[in-house]
Amino acid sequence: MSQLTTVDATFLNAETPTTHAHIAGLGVLDAASCAGGRLTVAAVADLVRDRAHLAARPLRQRLVQVPLGLDRPYWEDDPGFDPERHIFEIALPAPGSDRQLADAVATLHERPLDRSRPLWEMVLIQGLSGGRTAVYVKVHHAAIDGVMAAETLAALLDLSPEPRPVPAADGEPKRAPGAWTMMSTALLKTALHPFRSAVSVARTAPHLDEIPGVAAIPGVGRMTRLVHGVLGREAPPPAPRTSAPPTPFNQPIGRGRAVAYGELSLAEIKEIRRVLGGSVNDVVMALCAGALRTWLDKRGALPSDPLVAGVPVSLRRGDDDPDAGNQVSIMTAPLATHLADPADRYAATRADMDRAKRRFVSSSGAWVQEMAGLLPAPLAAPIIRLAMTAFPTAGFLPLNLIISNVPGPQFPLYLCGARVLGYYPISVVTDLSGGLNITVFSYDGKVDVGVVACRDLVPDPAELIDHLNDALDELKDLTRNARD
Repeated sequence: MSQLTTVDATFLNAETPTTHAHIAGLGVLDAASCAGGRLTVAAVADLVRDRAHLAARPLRQRLVQVPLGLDRPYWEDDPGFDPERHIFEIALPAPGSDRQLADAVATLHERPLDRSRPLWEMVLIQGLSGGRTAVYVKVHHAAIDGVMAAETLAALLDLSPEPRPVPAADGEPKRAPGAWTMMSTALLKTALHPFRSAVSVARTAPHLDEIPGVAAIPGVGRMTRLVHGVLGREAPPPAPRTSAPPTPFNQPIGRGRAVAYGELSLAEIKEIRRVLGGSVNDVVMALCAGALRTWLDKRGALPSDPLVAGVPVSLRRGDDDPDAGNQVSIMTAPLATHLADPADRYAATRADMDRAKRRFVSSSGAWVQEMAGLLPAPLAAPIIRLAMTAFPTAGFLPLNLIISNVPGPQFPLYLCGARVLGYYPISVVTDLSGGLNITVFSYDGKVDVGVVACRDLVPDPAELIDHLNDALDELKDLTRNARD
C-alpha cells in the first residue's frame, strides 16, 4: 500500500470547477502499419492489460478516501480494473485537419477525471487527414509527475513495429489499510501535526524568496540571508526579485480550454545553443519570450517589465521509489519580453536562467514539499481552493505562466505497431499560475510544442505557435551573423 504525499494531495485539493489538475499528451501516429491499417480500442486495451504492471502507479491503482477526510487518501489496486473502461474512440469530420484535432483535444481536456477509478483515460481520434490517428492520454497529476509519465509511456511503447516480449505480472495486489487503521493513523498524525509544521516552517525559512511571488515582497531577500547567517551557512545567490505584471492571460480563468500544437527543429535549436552559448532550455525560454512579446505587443498589452515564468523541475533520481509520489518543484525566472532586440533578449534569458538555476540548486527545491505539508489534511482542500481564487482576485500574481521543457527519446517509438510521428504535451492552467501554459517535449529530432490556455483569455493559441517559429527565425539570423 502507499499513501498520497502532501504534494500529491495538493494536486487533488487544488481542483475547482474551473481548474482540473490533470496532465495530458497528444500523440499523432501513422496507423498504416497496424493490423488492418487501423488502431483500435481493442488492440490498445490488450496492450495496456498486458503491460499495466510495468508502468508507474496510475494505470491500475485507484484512490481510497480516509473516513471523514482526516488524512490524505491511499492508493490501492482496483479489483475491477478493465482497460476498456478507460479507452474511448471518436472520429473527426472531414477534412480531419490539425485545427479540428486541436479543438477536439481542448474539449476533452476540459473534462475532469472520475475519481472512483484509476485516474487516467485515453481517447483514440480517428479521421485525421493523411491517414493518421491521434491518441489523447490524460492522467491526474496526483498520480504522476513528468518523469513517471515518461516511464509509463516507455512501458506501453516499443522501439520497432514488432511488440517486445514482456514479463508476466507477479506479486499480490496492493490494498489500502482498513478503515480503523486509517483512522488511528490519521489521529496520530493530527496530534503530531503542530510539531511537523514547525519543522517545515524552519526548513522553509531560508528559501522563502524562491516561492513564486514572495521574492517581490520588500525585505524577504534580506530576511532569508539573515536566516542563513543565523544557521551559520553561506547565503546562496539572491533570488531574482520578480513581480508578475498584469497581462490578458492573468485574469480569473473559465471552464473552457483552447489547445494548439506544433513543432520546431531540435537541430536548429542545438545549433543556436552551440553558437550563442547556453543550453537547449535557454533557447526554448528565449523563443517563448520572443513569441509572447509579439503576442502581447499586437494587443497593446506588452508590460514594460519582464514576465515571470514558472519552470517545473524534476527532483526525481533514477533509483527513487515510484511510491514516493510526485517529485517536482518549480523554479521562478524573469522572462525578457520587455527587450525588443533578439540578441539582448537572448543574453538576458541566459543570465536570468543561470541565476535562477544557481539559486535553485542551493535548496534543491525542497520548499514545495515543506509548504505542501503545512496545513492539516481536513483543512487543506478548502483553504487551498480559497487561495486559488482569492489571491488572483486580490491582485496577487505569483506567475504569469508556466513554461516546461521535457527531454524525450531521439528515436522513433511505436504503439501497437503504429509509428509515433509526434507527441505534444498538454498541461494545466490555473488562476494562480496563469491562463496559459507552454510545454515542449523533444522527440526524434524535433521539439514538439503543446500550448493550452483558458479559452476566454487566449481564444486562439495557434497564433503563439506561429510566433514561436518567427522567434526561431530571429535566433537563426543571429546565429548566421555570429558565424560570419
